[in-house]
Amino acid sequence: MDKYIINLRNLREDHDLTQQQIADILGTSQTMVARYERGANEMPIRHLITLCKYYNISADDILETHPKKK
Repeated sequence: MDKYIINLRNLREDHDLTQQQIADILGTSQTMVARYERGANEMPIRHLITLCKYYNISADDILETHPKKK
């Protein structure tokens, strides 16, 4: 499983939010949020941007694309 999928769920749970609350923030359905968290659907970039703004984090924090330190 891709790390970003785990990060999406962990962020939501760490902020004590339900899938429905995230769906409301994204303007989508709870079913679609569940599909994002399972990896059944890829999250559109507009939703990633919305979550980054909501959580006040960078996309790297979700995607973990920052370079590895040596």
